[in-house]
Amino acid sequence: MRRRGDNLLARSADVYFTEDVHPAYDRILDQLSSDEARILRFMALNGPQPSVDVRTNRPLGIGSELVAGDLTSVPEQAGVRYPDRSRLYLINLSRLGLLTTSDDPVVLSRYMVLEVQPIVETALKQAGRVPKIVRKSLRLSEFGEDFCKTCFTINPA
Repeated sequence: MRRRGDNLLARSADVYFTEDVHPAYDRILDQLSSDEARILRFMALNGPQPSVDVRTNRPLGIGSELVAGDLTSVPEQAGVRYPDRSRLYLINLSRLGLLTTSDDPVVLSRYMVLEVQPIVETALKQAGRVPKIVRKSLRLSEFGEDFCKTCFTINPA
């Protein structure tokens, strides 16, 4: 390990050494499913997407509990072949540093479509009376944006 680390430092000091792309991209491609590639392409073409948390609602927000978090319809919109794996896909893409969840919302009307989806409606019923919806967004990280530009042919429709 030390030798590998020393080699990296030596390359960083070599003014003639060039790296066209991030060296992790090759290994990341090996860790993606075809459905995850679809999700990344969808995100690269369509930008940030709505995501919500469903919480129980308590007076003054004290003691509020998370019923379901990071709910989104991105995998379905991307046309994944195995929608039952959607949550796992999003977890893996976040683990790889390609996707991130932000507190910054997207346009309000886009949440209206998400909030009537079965996954959100089920969570709202579980939350009981007067559930609280926390609006967020799912977006490509800067690393994810560069990964998509480098590894995929992205043609806007």
